[in-house]
This record gives sequence, C-alpha cells and structure tokens, in this order.
Amino acid sequence: MQGIHLTADLFGCRDPANLMRDGAALSALCEQLARDADLTVVGRQFHAFAPQGDAGVTGVLLLAESHLAVHTWPELCAVTLDVFVCNFAGDNSYKARQLVDALVQRFEPERVQHQQLSRGRPS
Repeated sequence: MQGIHLTADLFGCRDPANLMRDGAALSALCEQLARDADLTVVGRQFHAFAPQGDAGVTGVLLLAESHLAVHTWPELCAVTLDVFVCNFAGDNSYKARQLVDALVQRFEPERVQHQQLSRGRPS
C-alpha cells in the first residue's frame, strides 16, 4: 500500500475552458489526462452543483492505482486537487505528478500550493 499522496490548491484560476462549472467537460478531461499519465480509470463520479449556473463541480476518478479528487469553487476562482497512487507493483509517483501538473496547467492559476505525503510506510 506504499504510495504518494499529492495535493494542489489553486488560487486565482483563469479557467479558460470553463472547467470549474462544466462537470461533463471536467470529467472527460480528468479521464483523458489520467490515461495520458498511464493510470487506469475504473470508475468515476462528477457532480455539477448547478449545471446551468455559477456553482462548482466536485468529482472523483477511481483508479486501479488509487484515486483523483477535484473540487472547484468558481466564485472564489479556486480549485483543489488530490491524487493518491499506491506503488504496490511499481513506482507510480511520476504518473501522479504528471496528472497533477497537467490539471494545474488547464486551470491557469495565479498561485499554487503543493503538498506531498508518503503513505503506507511503517514508522
């Protein structure tokens, strides 16, 4: 179960593709970027809080390697990303970083706060 857990908090997002409000577009993008990072999507759930309005989206991809979660707040121009991958059969750390970096670029934030946590290592 050893793995890496990455988070990114995005502030001042320009969001040129309007992903913060469009659950279907955000879901499709997340799936494509996960596949591009050579991760395996096994399930998905995305919810737009006001599909025709100004509210955000929350979504998760279940990955064979673990998960991606994304939450948007268009009224705050903010996004949070959360990617965990286990390294059971091999080191997937670079795949997690590739996925986070690709998503961050799509929102075009002014500022990003990254965090990284190693998980599943005995103390």
